[in-house]
Amino acid sequence: MRSGRNIRAWIEFDARVSQINVTIAPVGVPKPTRPLISYTDPAMVDYLSDQMFVGFSASKVQWVEAQRVLAWSFSDAGIGTAREINTSDLPVFLPTSDSSNSSLSAGAIAGISSAGIVLGLCLFGLYCWFRIKNKKGLLDSEEEFEEWEMNYWPHRFSYEELYNATKGFSRDGLLGFGGFGKVYKGVLPEAGDVAVKCVSHDSKQGLREFMAEVSSIGRLKHKGLVPMRGWCRRGTELMLVYDYMPNGSLNKWIFDDAERLLDWEGRQKVLVDVAEALHYLHHGWDQVVLHRDIKAGNILLDSEMRGRLGDFGLAKLYQHGQAPSATRVVGTLGYLAPELARLPAPTAASDVYGFGVVALEVACGRRPIDGSSDDEPLLVDWVRGLYDLGKLLEAADVRLEGRYDVAEMELVLKLGLACCHPIPENRPMMKDVVELLIGEKVAIQVGVMTRVA
Repeated sequence: MRSGRNIRAWIEFDARVSQINVTIAPVGVPKPTRPLISYTDPAMVDYLSDQMFVGFSASKVQWVEAQRVLAWSFSDAGIGTAREINTSDLPVFLPTSDSSNSSLSAGAIAGISSAGIVLGLCLFGLYCWFRIKNKKGLLDSEEEFEEWEMNYWPHRFSYEELYNATKGFSRDGLLGFGGFGKVYKGVLPEAGDVAVKCVSHDSKQGLREFMAEVSSIGRLKHKGLVPMRGWCRRGTELMLVYDYMPNGSLNKWIFDDAERLLDWEGRQKVLVDVAEALHYLHHGWDQVVLHRDIKAGNILLDSEMRGRLGDFGLAKLYQHGQAPSATRVVGTLGYLAPELARLPAPTAASDVYGFGVVALEVACGRRPIDGSSDDEPLLVDWVRGLYDLGKLLEAADVRLEGRYDVAEMELVLKLGLACCHPIPENRPMMKDVVELLIGEKVAIQVGVMTRVA
């Protein structure tokens, strides 16, 4: 660095791994394979703005020195794509023989190197700016309104609003995976905390049909449903915006976190909330809404630990009295009604089956399919076997032992089995389920529910 020779710097940024490499060598020497500086930090993008300037800067220490940037080349098309610099005709500023001038020249060389690094950082910022602007330009072109979209409710957000709300759909804000895509946490100025679900479709026609149903579902209003705030379309990708549920899914309160085990009273309240929501979907609106993916993972808990049914990505709408048409089998193994294997036409009874499995999960503290052993029976079969032996209460969650009312536990276990009856016609309607859970006079046997006079 003190020889006075011209110094060359390569500053490269790999956006895939958020890594910046700085490699330095004298002019005429091939680029070393090993960088002088290599730094990786996923948070690096937090220091970038949508619009940035590229320029040159330098610093000095205790002496005055001349800073010279002799040539530079920049590319935003990726590592190794910048135009090669011809260094054969560049001037060389050799240090003078006296010690002071030598020190000055050495300082100048060091200054040039420092300036090169700073320049590289500026170029890196400009590179990221181009990437962001190019991406946003593409998104803006794909986010244009089309006439058919004007019919849909609720509020349409811009992609930029959701991009900023989720900090660029950061992995740190990833809440999980839904039926069609990823779900991110975000913060919107006018709505506060939200959950943004990204849904992809193969074609605009398929997306248009899907949006027609989503727009209808967006009009649903019930305390047991996760409210939809709005949506955004980009090409064939749809982003749905929901209220954020701070306590996550029911799964983690009965399976995942032993220290935060939901007590029996809390579990009963959640079952009532979901049962009332399903009754509303099946009978309380101007269309029949079949959820088709009732499971503990799609039941979210709000700030007051009340249950909210969410994730309507697989839902289907029908007119009252209309016969559901056959479609592909969708849902989650362990929650699918057995008749769907023969005739994949979803009905209210198939939703009831899914609710029955959830009721058994809540009462037993066990998943519908235990992957720990190939010989382990399905949850429904296991509970039914204990019922046949007159040992139904042995299915109760052992972690709740001594902390539940025996009659209430027996009722929920029988209710779960009744909802999971193999014959759809023998399953109760959600109206009867709600009345049973809130204490109305309904007698229950496995497969048969009768009103008490």
